[in-house]
Amino acid sequence: MSATVQARTLRLGTRRSALALAQAQAVAEALRLGGHDVQLVEIVTAGDRSAQALTALGGTGVFVAELRQRLLADDIDLAVHSLKDLPTAEAAELVVAAIPQRADPRDALVSRDRLALAELPVGAVVGTGSPRRAAQLLATGLGFSVVPIRGNVDTRLRKVAEGEVDAVVVAAAGLARLDRLDEAAEIIDPAQMLPAPGQGALALECRRDDDSLATLLATLLDDESTRAAVTAERLVLARLEAGCTSPVGALADVAEGDEGPELYLRAAVVAVDGSRALRMSATGPVAEGNELAIRLAAQMIDEGAADLIGENP
Repeated sequence: MSATVQARTLRLGTRRSALALAQAQAVAEALRLGGHDVQLVEIVTAGDRSAQALTALGGTGVFVAELRQRLLADDIDLAVHSLKDLPTAEAAELVVAAIPQRADPRDALVSRDRLALAELPVGAVVGTGSPRRAAQLLATGLGFSVVPIRGNVDTRLRKVAEGEVDAVVVAAAGLARLDRLDEAAEIIDPAQMLPAPGQGALALECRRDDDSLATLLATLLDDESTRAAVTAERLVLARLEAGCTSPVGALADVAEGDEGPELYLRAAVVAVDGSRALRMSATGPVAEGNELAIRLAAQMIDEGAADLIGENP
């Protein structure tokens, strides 16, 4: 058993990017307000070191592997991840002890002249490093030229400012955490572009045997509604046997229904060239969120989702 939380400074592992540091600072501040000392430990991951596309690096987990290794080696006490970067399968010796209240899960468009998506001209060059975003952009039928880009948020926005691309699509939550949301021309309606499962949410991971820290994180920072929503989204992804770089979108909303809290779950699988799209939804009690996600994924598979995913590289 690790030392009690009160007797130690918590070593919080984070990626070194400006966005990751902003996320980690927010978590650290919440823990400090709870009376705990926190030290940030910056870690460079394989995804940060390489300029290759995420699909070429293996996609799932490229931003989290080093943080998890440092956790297992007891070099850090907890790690903060963007939840959408985490593989859907749990790590045997680690636990996601807290998922704080989610930021805006939607995608945002940053464009020259602040044009909305529907206002961009035919042939407009739109940059994204996400196969999910690329497929849904092509599926709009608006005639975009979608090009792959890598880099942090600042790098991507600079490509717009310098005219390398006409627009980029990024997570609205990332812009907000960097105080740059005012640069978005449009927050894209999920009816047009479903976000990645878990987008906008953070995951706080610690060693499974560190009971005192896991309890602290759950008590201080876990948000019940956010956990229910993102768990359902990620379960759809897992049941479709798709990774975090697959062209799969999912979004769950929790709202008060006539008989208690309800979960409205939407999911989409889109061909890489945008030529075909399968979109389905389901609603049910939050308490039955896992069963709802499993049923929705099964219905999508019955409608050909697995074949559609298999068409994508």
